[in-house]
Amino acid sequence: MIKSIVLFILAGLAEIGGGYLVWLCLREGKPLYWGIFGGFILALYGVIATFQSFPSFGRVYAAYGGVFIVLSILWGWGIDRKAPDLYDWIGAGICLIGAAVILFAPRQ
Repeated sequence: MIKSIVLFILAGLAEIGGGYLVWLCLREGKPLYWGIFGGFILALYGVIATFQSFPSFGRVYAAYGGVFIVLSILWGWGIDRKAPDLYDWIGAGICLIGAAVILFAPRQ
């Protein structure tokens, strides 16, 4: 389970970080190579996710969505200095519960 959590976090940081670099390039006038590097990191995100041990692509990516939401809130707080409010945390908690249900519910 630790390996899965680490992979979810690494994939999330790659997706958010790569997307952020593209955002800075296209929306805030940073150099083109920032956007190119961001695109490379976004591709790396797709590779990292393949190391998950869960057999279903759809379930891994659906559950990853919950982790992505939490990491996005933390990224906004740490990088953009936008403090999350109570509703951000409630929504993130709901998403994490949903991700846990998707991954760990008993199936036949």
